[in-house]
Amino acid sequence: MAYVITEPCIDVKDGDCTAACPVDCIYEGGRTFYIHPDECINCGLCLSICPVDAIVWDQEIPADQRHFIAVNKEFFGNEVTGLGSPGGWSKECSTELDHPFVAAFEKTAAIA
Repeated sequence: MAYVITEPCIDVKDGDCTAACPVDCIYEGGRTFYIHPDECINCGLCLSICPVDAIVWDQEIPADQRHFIAVNKEFFGNEVTGLGSPGGWSKECSTELDHPFVAAFEKTAAIA
């Protein structure tokens, strides 16, 4: 089990979650952050501090956001960044790359 970063983070990247994470399992992509599912210890600190409610426990993720479980996992694979399991974020792990879903994502305009 792990926490997952979902759509509200795209193009926001507030970063408070990265400062709160005790194991540095949140990595920066071009448009969003990604949680490494094997490095996350499920402490929930990131969830409690996210200002846009983009972080969800994978067992409670709404059906319309479930694809973000794969998005977060695949970001670290050879098909996207090839980061694998670095064992904790460092500046060298930041990238402008994003999962293809995130790279192609178009935010809808807010209804006033």
